[in-house]
Amino acid sequence: MASSNNGNGNGKPDEAAKSAPPPVQVKVVAQYIKDLSFENPNIERIIKDPGDQPNLQLSINVGAKGMGPSLYESTIDFNAQAVNKNGEIYQLELVYSGLFRIENIPEQALEPFLLVNCPTILFPFVRRIVADLTREGGFPPLLLDPFDFASLYMSRQQEMRARAETELKN
Repeated sequence: MASSNNGNGNGKPDEAAKSAPPPVQVKVVAQYIKDLSFENPNIERIIKDPGDQPNLQLSINVGAKGMGPSLYESTIDFNAQAVNKNGEIYQLELVYSGLFRIENIPEQALEPFLLVNCPTILFPFVRRIVADLTREGGFPPLLLDPFDFASLYMSRQQEMRARAETELKN
């Protein structure tokens, strides 16, 4: 036998249920490479003399923009450059994006969601592409550690606040 009890015991709609906002709904509509470059400029020299351990410089940035009603693009911009005494070993540039349909999200939660949660969803794909590209370029795969997009977001917010305070003082 099915029960129609709504949980408050009096048969009337629960006030909390009536006033609760609708749940946030997120759908990954698409994921794609927007830009990709892998340069291996000194392969002949590296093969003859691998040289010392490479110095690896990594940078990662995120961005987001609206693409229509409830439709947003979140992007990870990743760069890696490996150099040693013999020169540049490789340069990798990847811009990877996802298109997300996000509904019923509070306005103040949208930016952090686009710059933290969405890149967190995309990052495993970036990690795989980077490992595959470096391996196919003739080098050991570059295996990226998990990345804390929340810390990146918080540090950028602090930088923006500090910059705004400095401008107000001047």
